[in-house]
This record gives sequence, C-alpha cells and structure tokens, in this order.
Amino acid sequence: MADRTLETDYLVVGCGAAGMAFTDALVTDSDADVVMVDRRHAPGGHWHDAYPFVRLHQPSAYYGVNSLPLGSETIDRRGPNQGFYERASAPEICAYYDRVMQQRLLPSGRVRHFPMCDVVGRHRFVSRVSGEAHEVKVRRKHVDARYLEPFVPATFEPPFEVAPEVRCVPVNELSRVAERADGYVVIGAGKTAIDACLWLLEVGVAPGDIRWIKPREAWLNNRAFAQGGELVGTLFEGFSLQVEAAAKASSLDDLFERLSAAEQLLRVDERVSPTMYKSPTASAGELAQLRRIAGVVRLGRVRRIERDAIVLDGGTIPTSSRHLHVHCAAPGLNPAPAVPIFAADRITLQPIRTGLIPFNAALVGFVEATRGDVAEQNRLCPPNRLPDVPLDWVRGTLVGMQADHLWSQDPALSDWLERARLNPSRGLRQRGDDPRVRQARKRFADNVRPALAKLQQFLAGDRSAPQRG
Repeated sequence: MADRTLETDYLVVGCGAAGMAFTDALVTDSDADVVMVDRRHAPGGHWHDAYPFVRLHQPSAYYGVNSLPLGSETIDRRGPNQGFYERASAPEICAYYDRVMQQRLLPSGRVRHFPMCDVVGRHRFVSRVSGEAHEVKVRRKHVDARYLEPFVPATFEPPFEVAPEVRCVPVNELSRVAERADGYVVIGAGKTAIDACLWLLEVGVAPGDIRWIKPREAWLNNRAFAQGGELVGTLFEGFSLQVEAAAKASSLDDLFERLSAAEQLLRVDERVSPTMYKSPTASAGELAQLRRIAGVVRLGRVRRIERDAIVLDGGTIPTSSRHLHVHCAAPGLNPAPAVPIFAADRITLQPIRTGLIPFNAALVGFVEATRGDVAEQNRLCPPNRLPDVPLDWVRGTLVGMQADHLWSQDPALSDWLERARLNPSRGLRQRGDDPRVRQARKRFADNVRPALAKLQQFLAGDRSAPQRG
C-alpha cells in the first residue's frame, strides 16, 4: 500500500499535556496548520494509564490548555486538600482533553488528529489498526511532545524479581482487588507510593496493616504555597520565603533545613534527610495521615520477592503469599538531559519553570508563534531538566528565576503571562496593595541578589559531586 502524503506547518508527535497545550497556544496566536499524531486512542497521554484514585498535585485551575478551563475553580471544603483549589481526577482530565480536541482544536479547521498511530520515521507514521501509512511534508517544524514522557507502573515492569506464587500488582490494580489481604506492602518512595498509602488509609486499612518500602526519602513542595487565583498572594509569599532561605543559607544542607523551617519543603519523616526531589506537592493533612504508618522499611531497593521473604539491597524482611505487594517503583519523571528547545526545523518540548508542564508548553507555543529567530527563542526559553535529587531544586529555581527576569523585560511576554490561564502567578499585579503581598515583595527585593549568588555557588560546588540516591 502506497503512503498517503500530507502537508502541514507543524507535525506534533504526542497528544499529552505538553502537546495539547503547545498546539492550543500555537493556533491561538498564529495561522499555523498542525498535524497531531499519537499512539493512544484519544488525547490525554499518560493519564490514560493512570491509577483510578490519582489526582493532579497542582490546582486544576492552571492545568490543561489556555483556551478552556478545567474544573470550576472551587476550593475544597473537606478532606486533606481542604482550603486549597480542587484537583481533577484522571477520568476528568481524559474527558477534558477530549473536549479540547473536539470543541477547540478540530473546529479551528487548522488541526488534524491521527490517533492510534506509531511514528516510524522522522515524518512518517502508520496506523496501528489499519496499517495505513502517511508521509508528512513539514513546512516549518517537527514538534517532539514525547521527549519527557513519564514512566508509570501500568506500563513499566517491576524492577525486581517476583516469584510465581507472590501476589504483586501495579498500583493501577490496587482498587480492583476483590480478595482481602493479610497486609499491604507498598514498594516505592515517590508520589505514586504516597497516593497508594493515602488511598489504603482512606478506604479503612489499618496503618499497622501497611508496610511501606522506601528506598529514598523525598522532599515535597508544600501545597499551601502552590495555589493561584484568589490565593496567588500566598504563592508569592512562599517564593519570597524560598529566596530568603537561599540568601541566608551557609551551605546546601543549611539551605534545605531553612526551606523546611519556612514550610516550603516538607518530608514525611523529619528524622531522615531526603535524597530525592521530584517536585510533587503534599498537604499537611496528607503528611499527618502518612505518619500513621509505622512499618517503614529503609533497606534500599527491592531485589526480589520470594514466597515468604522480600530481599532488598540491605537485608531481608518477611512476607507471605497472603500479602498484597503493590508496585509503585516506576521511575516516574523522565531524566532525559536538557537540550535546546528550539532548532531551525524542530521543537523539543521541555520545562522552563519546574513542575508546570502545560504552562511551559503553552509558553513555547506562544514564543514560536510570535518570534522568528531561533537564538532569541532559546534565550527566552531555557530548558530546565526534570528534577530527581535535592540539588535539582537549586538548578531548577535558578533557571526559573532567570527566565522570569527575561520575561519581565519583554512587554509582549509580560502581557501574555498576565492573561494566560495556565500561569499560576497571573493576577499578582492586581494585589499589590495586599499587606501580605507588600511584605513578600520587600522580602524578595531584599534577598534576590544574594540568593542568586548563593544558588550559583551551591550549584557550582556540587555539580561534580556524585548524584545521591
């Protein structure tokens, strides 16, 4: 069968959060034609592989695409997220992205969507169901929206051996288990494992029936300071406290102790020094629940699960065939190296501000639509590699602060930031008379220069040190 030929300005590979936000921004601020290709049946990316009880770890109010709100911008009045903006569930997010495609992108007449297709060459893709192949003539750029695709338990084999008689399921299957277990063994130290533990507690499992195997301890962002909208003043207050902590820190370890004392970074166990930072958020209520679990195992990574024992790097602990072992040990964030976002014929979507995938992709879309010089585009959009260890907080904060300064000097970008729904700091200008905001502005102004110097010093001093964890 001969290939069919398509022509387009942009070939976007990947219809997850990054690809959708980029395309939405690009078609809003240009007359570009776009072909979107994805191997899944519908837009939404890894959310189609998510476990049923997962929720955003940031407010719905600044997730998705700029042109269509997600959720109703309400504040939760109960539960561990009480007092904070609502966070959408995986089914809500998948339905939302389908609406974006059906109600925004396709009706524009400038976007064509090809689901269930594999890209098999630079500009060639083949349908997984019909076998039909398309060769794409790209007039402008190939857009890689899958460069940082995450690794999730549903599609990532356990990184340990499992004996045939052992009950071991990925976290996606946890809510579908029909048979009661003698106990639950949660394997993993990141946000997925945290969610699994919280869900087990929420549905009535006794804390004593949960064993949590944690190869590392993680720093978590305090969700109280990660809000936008009417709470944007709190967000800026938090950032000013981070800048103050950096300015006053005498060492890298002292920096993290100060960030902890200022309640900017949290940890489940305050007796343990974290060696992991992947930038998820948590609330004080969630931490209080997690601290009820006394059965925490810190013997490194699991090597194999036998019928009656779990073998780890640092020892062996008992188990049984009547226990349910929950695999939460996928890597999560993709540690691919930072590369220039813009090239003459290619865009590789990556963060600029840490942790805000849709915002970053939308900003890249706007810059692509409004700036023609590749060097200028890359100056405005420095790539910010996804974090893994605490030092990455330093690097990510530096890159983000430097980019924010560049954007503040650019009137068109400043205007876009103020009207972009995905920008959590939108609306801060209007709150200049708020005493809390005034105090935060003074704290920021007093500390920003020494903070930048200290962060650069810490990064330079630790850059050649071995990565911990």
